[in-house]
Amino acid sequence: MSYDFTSAVQRAREFSPFLSLGLDRQPELADLLEKGRGEDALQWAHRAGDGITDTSVALRKERLGLAVALAIGDLAGLFPLERVMRELSDFADRALDRAISDAIRRRVPDAEPRGFIALALGKHGAQELNYSSDIDPILLFDPETLPRRERDEPGEAAQRVARTLMETMTRQTGDGYVFRVDLRLRPASEVSPLAVSLPAALSHYESSALAWERAAFIRARASAGDMAAGQGFLDDIRPFIWRRSLDFTALEEIRRLTSRIRDHHSGPREPGPGFNVKQGRGGIREVEFFAQTYQLIHGGRRPALRQRGTRATLDALAQEELISADDAMMLGSSYDRLREIEHRLQMVYDRQTHSLPDNEEALDGVARLDGLDDGRALIEELSAITEKVAARYDRLLDRPGEEKSSLAVSVGEEGLGERVRQLGFADPETLTARIENWPETIRSLRSTEARQAFDSILPALLDAFAKAPDPAHALSRWETLLARLPSAINLFRLFEARPGLLDQVLRLLTLAPPLADELSRRPELLDALIDATALDLPGSVENLRRRMTRGERGDDYERRLDRIRQVVGEERFALGTQLVEARHDPLDIAAGLSRVAEAALQAGAEAAAEEFAQAHGRVAGADLVILGLGRLGGGALTHASDLDIVYLFSGGIGVESDGRRPLTASLYFNRLAQRVTAALSVPTAQGALYEVDTRLRPQGAQGPLSVSLDSFERYQREDAWTWEHMALTRARPLFGPEKAQQRLREIVENVLTAPRDREVLRADILHMRNEMARHKPPRGPLDAKLQRGGLIDCEFAIHYLQLRDGVALKPDLGEAILELVQGNLLPADFRSWYDSLTRLLVAARLFAPDGHVPGEVGQQAMARICGHASFDTLLKDLTKARHGVAQVWADLFGEQLEIAR
Repeated sequence: MSYDFTSAVQRAREFSPFLSLGLDRQPELADLLEKGRGEDALQWAHRAGDGITDTSVALRKERLGLAVALAIGDLAGLFPLERVMRELSDFADRALDRAISDAIRRRVPDAEPRGFIALALGKHGAQELNYSSDIDPILLFDPETLPRRERDEPGEAAQRVARTLMETMTRQTGDGYVFRVDLRLRPASEVSPLAVSLPAALSHYESSALAWERAAFIRARASAGDMAAGQGFLDDIRPFIWRRSLDFTALEEIRRLTSRIRDHHSGPREPGPGFNVKQGRGGIREVEFFAQTYQLIHGGRRPALRQRGTRATLDALAQEELISADDAMMLGSSYDRLREIEHRLQMVYDRQTHSLPDNEEALDGVARLDGLDDGRALIEELSAITEKVAARYDRLLDRPGEEKSSLAVSVGEEGLGERVRQLGFADPETLTARIENWPETIRSLRSTEARQAFDSILPALLDAFAKAPDPAHALSRWETLLARLPSAINLFRLFEARPGLLDQVLRLLTLAPPLADELSRRPELLDALIDATALDLPGSVENLRRRMTRGERGDDYERRLDRIRQVVGEERFALGTQLVEARHDPLDIAAGLSRVAEAALQAGAEAAAEEFAQAHGRVAGADLVILGLGRLGGGALTHASDLDIVYLFSGGIGVESDGRRPLTASLYFNRLAQRVTAALSVPTAQGALYEVDTRLRPQGAQGPLSVSLDSFERYQREDAWTWEHMALTRARPLFGPEKAQQRLREIVENVLTAPRDREVLRADILHMRNEMARHKPPRGPLDAKLQRGGLIDCEFAIHYLQLRDGVALKPDLGEAILELVQGNLLPADFRSWYDSLTRLLVAARLFAPDGHVPGEVGQQAMARICGHASFDTLLKDLTKARHGVAQVWADLFGEQLEIAR
């Protein structure tokens, strides 16, 4: 490919006084460019300051060489926009780094430039600097490591470095300047010094930073000075920038920021003389804010969006399906062209300008520098670009139309009251008055904008509540949700933009009481629904545990517990949503709930053990071991499941811990077990986690909370009842060193495979099941657990065969059933019966927690979730499964179960 350097040099000399002067002052560089040797010219510019000991002079020489070489190479078509921006940004990094080192060594010769940091923000951070750009760094220092003279205080030394750096970079000399530097983005710039200490900056961003500062830090990077310290600081404030939970107040603030771009711009709205290609309608900043707004909303939950570059961000938004691929391509190509035009404007006089010239001759000159015929051609091109950009930006702002008078006319010609009556609500007059009063009683509905947005979704709300199994409770949950939102406008705008999201929320509120209650208590759970990953099953236990333990350095115990509760709440809510949406098999939902609980148990036990050790130390050669039983041990929880666990410890019982308040091993691990139970069950600011049931421990509620592995083995071998051995068939070690877990697995296996009297076993199981049936009857017709022929009968039959023959000893009952089928101990259909009953149990815990048949909408939802075309076919399948289990029961125990056809 050929590049027209002759034309580029000619246009530069004719239409850019700055470039013409630069070519004249650097004849060697001009010669290379006139010969078309653009890459050689760029290398010459990089070496322009070599051998000059004065940092200020050397940087200015390099800057002038780069300005000319990049401009001519750009005009000739050799250097694309991305290359030009990257070269300019890299030079800014080098210049800052050399200026920092020079400033430190002027005071402390030969010192390593540690403890002083320049963070690049804005276009510099994104490596998208424009041709004649300011840079907006934040200067930080570490009081502990910054080199200084003995008599200097750290803060004083840091300000000396900052002032010297500013002099080096910004002073205008005969060689020009290096960069104009604007430090107004630093924390509390109106009162803070030029360089801010790391502790002060961290405190600011943790406690008092504003929404625009979050936006500024999207593109932040450590660019010069002590790079490791700079990256460490950015790591520390990552939770401030990338929030996993939507802050509705902050979102409204971000929206106001984006609106101000237009509202506060006083120049021409449409391309023409004086039009600002950066701030004007459809200009550069609208593309950047379009991308950054999506990043602020979604980037906390989608790491793929944490891009610095504008084009990279637009591509990532399309990849994540938040915008269309066509919009990403259009906005990206428009952005590139707008930036090229911006560069042409700045090449003329090396000024930080973004506006087209006011007079026709100058406008023609800019156009011809770019290679166009005249200014009219430039304006026509800009008009086409900005119109397309502005249309996308309008959709982002979604500006409200004309005001509506009230909620009472927002549901059609008949009005609110008539619509409520048509839908068959009980006491329609009272309900109408209640809804009309919401703007007065619910803070988040008081603004005109919020009421207008609410009007658009009210018809769908009324329809959904009318079909709910319990309309009154559904409405109450909705009221509670709105009352807890500081601002509802962003929620309603999300509903308008994504009608499917409103449908999801309404299904949760009307069909799944436990999820609805949780959502009304914690509105921030809504943000999980806007994330595409909300409908994905949770990852591995280890990945979940890492999320629960990933916090800021120095987190206290309560904050660690809050973090666990936050992740558990999000995951349980997401899994419930997946169930409501019939996205996954209920069996997979049960497994996902179990992984979340196992991760929470591990993270909570780790946190409790570390906190406990601060006062009591550790017991040498001994560790806490936690055994999961029941549905937790079997890896198949429901949303209503308790955690059945047994606390054990390895090592001897007489050894003392080594802390400042020593305890004997037995007392140590009993108190630690209490601490772990509290960590998993006591509510914090983020709510509660689980009910923990420890009654399966040796001697039940009468025994100590934690016993040694030796005591556990002896009790199980000599004193345990049959029901306790049945519980052990689903036992699984979940916490503790691998060596101790392996020993526990061996103990359990030895107990379960020990010879036993078959008749005693059979009699014990029959006695237990009959006692359970007498004292704990089913709660309703959908109680898949306690109905005869239900899951309890399945489990008792499986445990009987496991203990009788010492086979299929798998905590996962699905796996155990397969082995028993392969051994001809159960019929081939038993697994499908068990799975059908389990699916119903998992679904009913959300849709029919009382075990009774829900309304028609709930019936349809349950059928869909369980894989059936109708509720009738679901009931038929349930009946078939129960009859199959009853036949197995009769074959094993000679006892007929009464099950209605």
